[in-house]
Amino acid sequence: MTNTAVEICNLTKVFDGKEVLRGCNLTVQSGTIYGLLGANGAGKTTMFKLITGLLSPTAGNIKVQGKTLSIDKKDFLRKMGILIETPVFYDHLSARENLEIHLSYMEHSFGKIEQVLEMVGLGDTGKQPVSKFSLGMKQRLAIGRAISHSPQILILDEPINGLDPMGIRQIRNLFLSLAKDGMTLLISSHILSEIEHIADVVGVLTNGNVVQEVALSEIKKQYPNGLEEYFFQIMSGGAGA
Repeated sequence: MTNTAVEICNLTKVFDGKEVLRGCNLTVQSGTIYGLLGANGAGKTTMFKLITGLLSPTAGNIKVQGKTLSIDKKDFLRKMGILIETPVFYDHLSARENLEIHLSYMEHSFGKIEQVLEMVGLGDTGKQPVSKFSLGMKQRLAIGRAISHSPQILILDEPINGLDPMGIRQIRNLFLSLAKDGMTLLISSHILSEIEHIADVVGVLTNGNVVQEVALSEIKKQYPNGLEEYFFQIMSGGAGA
């Protein structure tokens, strides 16, 4: 198997005559956590929708584990766990029942549902309908759904939205554990401190392009104040952008 989980070459996406992404290149190595950074409206969500096949590129190429993202995307989707934008559930059903529906679609067994619910802190919700869940609980369930079919790659857009500090710490540890077990994670977040806690590599998306991909260890060597200092240097046109 290739050591590259996701590879993007010269990716361009145009909406209504406007280039949202232009000539983007991005590489995510297997078993790593990649943090995608950028200001609001930079195109992070569009990038993730393209990687997962929810949108089609105007130009360029996307490869997942060495294979070009194909028209028949279901095989690719089985390899991916996805959380993009506000998650949608069957609100009258329980957390377990929502996961059963997802796993049925993915043609995956139900054997690890209870384990997954425990992993995301929802092990005690029983038959409670999702309509009664708080925003943070729904976000936990969305993460649980994304990992429930044991994907090889996780694509997570602002995954800690709505979580309290304890929840953020729990989910952070979950992400680190998943990566340690060999899963690849591609995460966007506007909370730089969280990316700094977990990422191996960060890429910065600005003006429709990924301007740098740098190991977090290198950023820490060069910028005493860490990822925030590096990010603002990039956004102001410094740091080799």
